[in-house]
Amino acid sequence: MLVSLSAERGPRQGPRSPASSARAAAGAADGDDSSAALVALAVEGDRAAFGRLFRMFAPMVHGILLARVPSREARDLMQDVFVSALERLGSLRQADAFGGWLAMIARNRATDFHRREEHRRTAPLEDEDVGVCDPDRAQVEELLAHIRELPAAYSETLVLRLVEGMTGPEISARVGLTPDSVRVNLHRGMALLRKRLSAEDGR
Repeated sequence: MLVSLSAERGPRQGPRSPASSARAAAGAADGDDSSAALVALAVEGDRAAFGRLFRMFAPMVHGILLARVPSREARDLMQDVFVSALERLGSLRQADAFGGWLAMIARNRATDFHRREEHRRTAPLEDEDVGVCDPDRAQVEELLAHIRELPAAYSETLVLRLVEGMTGPEISARVGLTPDSVRVNLHRGMALLRKRLSAEDGR
């Protein structure tokens, strides 16, 4: 199911003062991409604000999922994550923690996916699951398979950087990691990835 990005307003999920609403609206209207300002509006039922959050955080969520689940599942699961976030937005206590909160929902959704898959492993393979016809896509999938074998912190950061094209500062801002943590994850992750690829080439 796709997240609705319409500008209609849903029901309020809790009372807010007129002053706080005005400040949030002013921040968004002035082009302030602060997620906290958009979250404040989205909690009130502003679907347009949530649509902007979707556009801001979709690469992060997709990357987190791509680091954990098969590529063909990532997009549908991403939609599930945002639907879940929209339904639970009123429970978010700190608006500026939205990125980390959303990342945790994505990680939990990937875990749930694998739990369900464990019960379906005896099912016969579908035709579309047998092999990959596109050589370029096959190479990408092979690289992703290697990345997924790395520790989660490294694989997640690498996918966000290499696949989603996010910069170090963007990763830090969206996921809630410090810039130093992002740099360390990228450096160590790349070193481990190169080691794995070199080992495979030497076989």
